[in-house]
Amino acid sequence: MTRQRASLLPFLPFKSIQSSIFFTFSCLILITVLVISLNSYNLSVAAMETNSESYVQEIITQVNSNIQSYIDNMENISLLAMTNKDVKYYISNNTFISTSDRRPYEKRISDLFQAILYSRKDISAIMVFGYNGHYVSDRRITLLNPNTKLEDQSWYKGAKSKGGQSVISPPHVQNVIQNEYRWVVSLSRELKSTDGIRGEGIFLVDLNLSIINDICSKINLGKKGYVFIVDQNGNIIYHPQQQLIYSNLRTEQIAKVTGAKSGTSFTINDDKGKRVYSVHDTNFGWKIVGVAYADDLIANEGTIRRSILLYAIMGILFSLLLSLVLSYRMSKPIRILQRDMKKVERGNFNIRTKIDQPNEIGQLGRSFNLMLAQIKNLMQEIIHNQENKRKSELMLLQSQINPHFLYNTLDSIVWMGEQKKHEEVVLMTSALAKLFRASITKDKELVPIKVEVEHITNYLLIQKMRYNEQLEYDIDVPEEIRGFMTLKILLQPFVENAIYHGIRNKPEPGKIVIRARDLGQMIQFEVEDDGLGMTEEQIGQIWNPPEGKTSGPTKSGGIGIANVNERVKLYFGDVYGIQIRSELEEGTCVTITIPKMKE
Repeated sequence: MTRQRASLLPFLPFKSIQSSIFFTFSCLILITVLVISLNSYNLSVAAMETNSESYVQEIITQVNSNIQSYIDNMENISLLAMTNKDVKYYISNNTFISTSDRRPYEKRISDLFQAILYSRKDISAIMVFGYNGHYVSDRRITLLNPNTKLEDQSWYKGAKSKGGQSVISPPHVQNVIQNEYRWVVSLSRELKSTDGIRGEGIFLVDLNLSIINDICSKINLGKKGYVFIVDQNGNIIYHPQQQLIYSNLRTEQIAKVTGAKSGTSFTINDDKGKRVYSVHDTNFGWKIVGVAYADDLIANEGTIRRSILLYAIMGILFSLLLSLVLSYRMSKPIRILQRDMKKVERGNFNIRTKIDQPNEIGQLGRSFNLMLAQIKNLMQEIIHNQENKRKSELMLLQSQINPHFLYNTLDSIVWMGEQKKHEEVVLMTSALAKLFRASITKDKELVPIKVEVEHITNYLLIQKMRYNEQLEYDIDVPEEIRGFMTLKILLQPFVENAIYHGIRNKPEPGKIVIRARDLGQMIQFEVEDDGLGMTEEQIGQIWNPPEGKTSGPTKSGGIGIANVNERVKLYFGDVYGIQIRSELEEGTCVTITIPKMKE
């Protein structure tokens, strides 16, 4: 056992309450500081990311506004062409006889387009194509590419299908003009007749995206952030890496961008790093997308992390020092109590610990002092109870060998023998033998209720034969409780008192009724007689006999009721015992309550 205990010691790091308190406080403080620090860091970074996303959204909203204004200007140019009388007449007239008839119109229209072109560096070309086969551009002489069909151009088909609304094409190489191949975005629009019912031609503006590039390149989204534009079909309109447009830039999450709602953001984390995509829709089908890198958005993350770490270390050190002081102060009264307990272990029961604190430890000290005081009282009480128990056992023994009862019974047997009442002699002798056989059995204090019932039956049978018609009795004990235990010779003293003090001196016959009831956790006996009864004063003298008298054996040699009550309480506790109800000339009822016990 010693070896086993020694082997366990290495697994027990603390042998004192102070060390345990210090360790517990330290762990709790460390965990709390770590949780608060990590939470503060995460909340700070999350707040920065949220603010950064809001910042990106604001920037993209501004970009969208600028690009929207730019496209609105382009639409105003198309409206200028649509409302120009020369343009409308040129594309609607099918009666030109010769080229010279068209020249004045073409010159005025070309001059108009040149004036617009010279004022806008972002416009590559302006052209009008009439359904009557006539066309004019910003140049005086324009030759169309013979290998290109206007009807096959996406901008041409788109404008014709929209019926007067502007259409913006994806970036493409414009190959309508002979020997010119430019990378442009085309804004096209169908020109209507004066009545607005019939389409008469297509107005075309080719944009070189220089203005859009200026707008997007001035945006500050960190060192690596940028803006790009896609249309509703996922075609990239603008990207700072224009050379990658041919590959459609699959790494730009085009599918997610086109599926995102305007004004929303989403995050991508891959080998290129963590990026925030903010999307905003235009009125003409484009999506302005801002891409910001997380490490750019939260550039102060390292500073925040270092600051939180520094404060956490300082907090932990201060808390550990505070834990050390608190653990010492909290464990001091426990050490005092431990010291005093050691003295009690050595046999000093007169010591009293001095812990004057209003908390549980102070209460423990007061309880310790109270315990020491009660130990002496308990020792004295045990001695007193043992003396009373021995006294009760002596009285019980006296009752068992009551010489008066034996003499009177034998005298009755002799008398019945002289009267030749042989059956009565046999019956009374048998009952007496059984009675004394049960009385001289000294090995057990508790007997089954059925044994006690048999004992009291024999006793009453003898008394009945002695007093003849003067005594009647009835025993009502249910069979289901006869297997439980009771004190030996519990009922006899009460039956004796009922006979000698209640019925014997009564002029008419008397009756004794013995009952037993199951009360759940208890069993209750009743011994009731219709004898002379008692006054309240007489009942009081039973429990508190006058000076010079005792509650010991009765005049008939039995045990006093107070002694039986004390015997019950000694064996079963103070909640059990005897109660007496009596009225003068009405009889007496004694109730005995004991616990319900099996053998």
